[in-house]
Amino acid sequence: MSSESESRRGGKIGRRAARRRAVELLYEAAQRELDPAAVLKEHAGSPDVDIVGDYTFTVIEGMSENQGRVDELLAEHAQGWTLERMPPVDLAILRVGVYEMLWSADVPDAVAIDEAVGLAKDLSTDDSPRFVNGVLGRIGNIADRLRAIL
Repeated sequence: MSSESESRRGGKIGRRAARRRAVELLYEAAQRELDPAAVLKEHAGSPDVDIVGDYTFTVIEGMSENQGRVDELLAEHAQGWTLERMPPVDLAILRVGVYEMLWSADVPDAVAIDEAVGLAKDLSTDDSPRFVNGVLGRIGNIADRLRAIL
């Protein structure tokens, strides 16, 4: 493609839309009990689905590689909640948020948290933004230490 902002997968997509798309794909993967990377491959380049931007690829591929560690952190910091008990949309949002905080060097922690809370407002229940903010805030408090050992 001729432009850096243009997706390898067929078009332009901003980071906010790419995050939302990543949440949708993680949710779909969980519902279908498939690896997120496999669902991503199904969608990439398909004329029947929305464009999958480069940043969505980055997040999904990174999540697939680090899902065990991400889920371990979520289980540890989601006080009183197991992963199985969390609403699936909230879990997908939290996974994107943790991935961005710990593995996306160009995304400040506050931005990752704010974007995740915004997604929770748009996609989940009235209680979800507070829950997402709390869990990611606890992880954000130790993010520097976590990045040092990852």
